[in-house]
Amino acid sequence: MGKRSSQRKHAAMLDSDDDNSSVSSSSDARSDHMSVSANEEVQLDKDRLLDEALDALYEKRGSTREKALSAIIEAFNSGLQHEFVEKKFATLLHPCITSIKKGSAKEVSLASHAIGLLALTVGCGDNAREILEGIFPTLPQALKIGADSSKISALLECLAIVTFVGGNDPAETERSMQIMWQLVHPKLGSNVAGVKPSPAVITAMVSAWAFLLTTIDGLSLDPKYWQESISYLSGLLDKDDRSVRIAAGEALAVIFEIGSLEKFCSQVKGAGGGSTQEGKELAHMHGLRGKVLNQVRNLAVEAGGKGSAKKDLNSQRNLFKDILEFLEHGDSPETSMKIGGDALQTSDWCQLIQLNFLKHFLGGGFVKHMQENDLLHDIFGFAPKKKYNLGAEHQMSSGEKRLFRSPNSVLNKARTQFLNKQRMLSKGRNVGRFAVGAADDEL
Repeated sequence: MGKRSSQRKHAAMLDSDDDNSSVSSSSDARSDHMSVSANEEVQLDKDRLLDEALDALYEKRGSTREKALSAIIEAFNSGLQHEFVEKKFATLLHPCITSIKKGSAKEVSLASHAIGLLALTVGCGDNAREILEGIFPTLPQALKIGADSSKISALLECLAIVTFVGGNDPAETERSMQIMWQLVHPKLGSNVAGVKPSPAVITAMVSAWAFLLTTIDGLSLDPKYWQESISYLSGLLDKDDRSVRIAAGEALAVIFEIGSLEKFCSQVKGAGGGSTQEGKELAHMHGLRGKVLNQVRNLAVEAGGKGSAKKDLNSQRNLFKDILEFLEHGDSPETSMKIGGDALQTSDWCQLIQLNFLKHFLGGGFVKHMQENDLLHDIFGFAPKKKYNLGAEHQMSSGEKRLFRSPNSVLNKARTQFLNKQRMLSKGRNVGRFAVGAADDEL
């Protein structure tokens, strides 16, 4: 009797536990449903605001368009607007291009930034190529008009981002790099600004040019182009402006990392015949290497001058110490930063330059994009845990789920194409990496 009573009591306890579990599970389900509903409601509000801003881009008043562009930039920084872009991609792109053609300097800057964010949102594929094709010849023409540094810098960043995402053909990337180069190096062509470029414009150009250089196979470019590039960048290392020096140093680091200079010298040495011209070219490259190395050594230990900003001085010293270590010993800087608890790491100059450029361009939206943007995950091999767990997927909108799940989607095909390109370039960099000191010993 007592035993049966004990068994019944135990059974009742089990039933009670099951009931509590059921209640708890039901409560969790309601909580999750409420959370998803709240997220969907917030997204609907964002969509309404984006629709209103999109309509405002067609207004005649310039200040109205500027406010609309600012709102669009804020929305694209605060979250990945995949559904909105999927439905209204062209409707957003074309008025932004019109703003670049006809708007004030501020409107041009805002429209350029919005187009860059649009490219990063759509990722690789047909839409990104449409953006690249759409900004030509509008953007190069806009670079020739006026002398507003912020406008020119925004246009350069836009050209760099759109080409980086949408340029599959190396010739397209080289075309954009030439447009940038000619802006501050007039003797290469007629596509130049009407006034002498400011240090801010030079810095923006060199940074954008180096960003695109990270995607180029050095063997595809004319060796004379490399000579001219290195000579110009070496000259910038002697400028008074530290931002110019830093940008030039980063560009030179990328050139040395992809190995183009070494490959060119090998071609000259292996050409045979030993002509006087070949000897002159080899001697010139040898002297250029030595000059750059001495400049890097000096900048790595430069003392602060009168009125110098200590922050800029420390940034310069740290950068050129890393460049010196790389040039002398072949060791690329390794970096690590936390993004929402996950570690984002870089192990070579190309990735570091890409990271710095995108971080600068995205500004306050950098962390959000690094957490949610598949394109950036592919570029840096970054896989945040919160993005890919089941709970995170339940928070996605229906459009994002469709893009995330479909193995045959345009996005996934484009990502595969992009990854193959990145692997090829990474393999080429590993083969071409060298230290200047070792190369000089060979000479």
